[in-house]
Amino acid sequence: MRTVIIGNGLAGTIAAKTLRELNPQVEVVVFAEENYPYYPRPNLIEYIAGKLPYERIFAFSEEWHVRQKIDIRLGTAVRKIHPRSREVELDGDRRESYDVLLVANGASSSIPPIKGVDKKGVFALRTLDDARAIIDYVQDHRRVVIIGGGLLGLEIARAVRLRGAEVEVVEFFDRLLPRQLDVQGASLLRSQIEGLGIRVRLGVTTEEILGQEDVSGIRLKGGTDISADMAIIAAGVRPNLGLSQDAGLATDRGLVVDDRLRTSHPQVFAAGDNIQHRGKVYGIIPASFDQARTVAYNMLGEEKKYEGTIPANTLKVVGLYVTSLGLANPEGQGYEEIRKFMKEEGIYKKVVLQDGALVGAIWMGTKKGINEIARAVTAKIKVNQWINTFLDDSFDFSVL
Repeated sequence: MRTVIIGNGLAGTIAAKTLRELNPQVEVVVFAEENYPYYPRPNLIEYIAGKLPYERIFAFSEEWHVRQKIDIRLGTAVRKIHPRSREVELDGDRRESYDVLLVANGASSSIPPIKGVDKKGVFALRTLDDARAIIDYVQDHRRVVIIGGGLLGLEIARAVRLRGAEVEVVEFFDRLLPRQLDVQGASLLRSQIEGLGIRVRLGVTTEEILGQEDVSGIRLKGGTDISADMAIIAAGVRPNLGLSQDAGLATDRGLVVDDRLRTSHPQVFAAGDNIQHRGKVYGIIPASFDQARTVAYNMLGEEKKYEGTIPANTLKVVGLYVTSLGLANPEGQGYEEIRKFMKEEGIYKKVVLQDGALVGAIWMGTKKGINEIARAVTAKIKVNQWINTFLDDSFDFSVL
């Protein structure tokens, strides 16, 4: 049996690894558009910050894929998928056959239609080449504006600040991490961010990137200008759908898959940032990992159902751990929110309950109990009996 995987990011690599664990004989071929072996994307932040050397970016040793008998072809992009003939087409009209195909070609940085976005000095961060370009440019361009105050934007802000740059973050919403934090948690995070020397502007819209050929600043809606030598856009990602659409596979906001992670063609599966499952496009590491492990079973004909992934994000800024789990900001009726806020200590804890069951949490300033909380959110454990002591520092989380 010949399995072919498009993409060597997290989903593609973990799927290949799992295929080999499940079946020592199955042929596994991975086509990678980039020229680099798999690297966890969070490592790019530490690389930009100067905290991680180049050789430690990569997840596995150079010979790992050889020992695993996984045929990884770097710098080899798939240009077309031919589902009827079960082939993928490469440059030069070369074709490779498959018995089962996995489309795991991920997502790309989303670039808003801002005037001047094509100027020299405008960057986004998605790949190792992006990271290397940012490091090279920031050496001689020390005033940096980050457009976007989400997870990626704040991580980039911290990284370039550690390289000595002057940094300002501009965010459309009225708080940082609008998808992960509530107002109280976001205010604590902002104070920590600003304590690092990073300026923050909230509730603003970038209208134009200024300059002739090179960036000289940005203009906000209303006419306010911010001087800058470099602009980094962190406005989320968009699934890579062109290849799937050209092949006639069903797409919506992502490549549509069923609970077996099968696309609209029975021999084509998909996993990672490019897919849409039960109406959701996750775009987060835990989901890609879960999907990759699950899809390998189904590619081999061993039925395994993907039930979805509880959203979980962890960020470390200025030594402050920020974790958001599940329904951290619930909408509608029937939810109870319990909080503990200690501003001086930089600690904020919040749990969200539905009918006494734990369905969401925000945990800031401490890691104690977070693994148990994450498992409890996933299992929707009822915590009524501990509700008066649950957020105390002395609480024994092992009871969960």
